[in-house]
Amino acid sequence: MRAHELVLARVEADLAAGRWALGERLPGERALAEELGVSRPSVREAIRVLEAMGIVRTAVGSGPGAGATVIGRPAAGLGAAVRLHVASGTLPVADVVATRAVLEAWAVGQAAARWSDDEDGDLREILEAMRAPGLAVPDFVALDQDFHLALVRCCGNPLVEAVLAGLRAAVGSYVPAGAQRLTAWPEHAARLGEEHGQILAAVRAGDVAAAEEHARRHIWGFSEQAGLAREDRGAGTGR
Repeated sequence: MRAHELVLARVEADLAAGRWALGERLPGERALAEELGVSRPSVREAIRVLEAMGIVRTAVGSGPGAGATVIGRPAAGLGAAVRLHVASGTLPVADVVATRAVLEAWAVGQAAARWSDDEDGDLREILEAMRAPGLAVPDFVALDQDFHLALVRCCGNPLVEAVLAGLRAAVGSYVPAGAQRLTAWPEHAARLGEEHGQILAAVRAGDVAAAEEHARRHIWGFSEQAGLAREDRGAGTGR
């Protein structure tokens, strides 16, 4: 085990044991280095890994906010990892679409099962914003993602929410690319908006089966029309 991995293992064990909670600071570099018998550069390397994973936030200085503080951003590490693997070709876009369709359909169904009208305002505002005439593709895509993640947050499962939020980076790269392949984009945008409305209507009605089916068709429908579902599964493996 490399030196920085010893630090990661120690932090993981202490987090699991409840030694550090959200908002608390980790021991300083010198303290961790002396306790574990590793160099301070090894501690810094481990802290950088933890920051990239969304486990800690670092700040320089000597005040109360300095050092590494435990935070809760699981989607940060997931998003970075998925985005890089999609870019390298080791995770085909088709697999990202399939994973998203399975998880999001389930999440939307759970949102329907436990729907609260308290969530209605934000979703209505997003849908209205998406109907603005002449909306640029990047702006439409950003609102589209906001809509889907807002629904996912209602599912009551933080892990599924984190995974889908982490996938947002990959989704945000393939959706604009797919949109550029489509002719008559305004017509497609209007259709996608209608599908969003169908999903939300099913969720509001508490119709789990309909909500899941609308979400599944929506995700696969766009992917197939844009050619994303037919992406070569051998991408990045020598094609």
